[in-house]
Amino acid sequence: MTLESPKSRRDEYSEATRAALLAAAKKLFTAGGYQATGIEAVAQASRVTRGALYHHFADKRALFDALVVELQSEAAAAVLKRVGPERDRWTAMRVGTEAFLDVCTEPAYLRLVIQEAPAVLGLARYREIDEAHTRGLLIQGLKELKKSGDIDFDDIELLSSMIAAAECQAALLMPDAKDRAALKKAALDALDRIVGAFRPRRP
Repeated sequence: MTLESPKSRRDEYSEATRAALLAAAKKLFTAGGYQATGIEAVAQASRVTRGALYHHFADKRALFDALVVELQSEAAAAVLKRVGPERDRWTAMRVGTEAFLDVCTEPAYLRLVIQEAPAVLGLARYREIDEAHTRGLLIQGLKELKKSGDIDFDDIELLSSMIAAAECQAALLMPDAKDRAALKKAALDALDRIVGAFRPRRP
């Protein structure tokens, strides 16, 4: 039997503390917003000291940054899981778009990633995180379509930004929609037409 080393036990405790802080921050920031939530409230909800919190995160902004990274990572994983082994590029694009719209309507993602992150983190950092996760998947999909000759547009970065903006705007409308399913279907149809407009014309 191999005994666990003191260092590995410390690592486990440290990881558990960090996870507790992120979970508490997610709940409090989603309910009250970033600006209205104090760092002390996060520490208390996590049942750790302020010192323990500052051991993991330099300040509230650093905590929020880590939370946005976590949410974006989870969102990208959800999209990839939904797409699965789909081989048809156009079908994969639509399935991925639908999965992303579903993620966007989750309260924490909608408020923290879409509504607050650009202002709290600044556009440069927000885009950096986005491109490393969800928009990175969109860029990859569009590049594959371009490589196969299914999209005729040179600036994939620009196209991905415009599609992502349309997706986020649709997501912002969904919480107050009387019929979310109908709005989601209409949004998917609109996004299909936007992307489809860049298909090369066949003779």
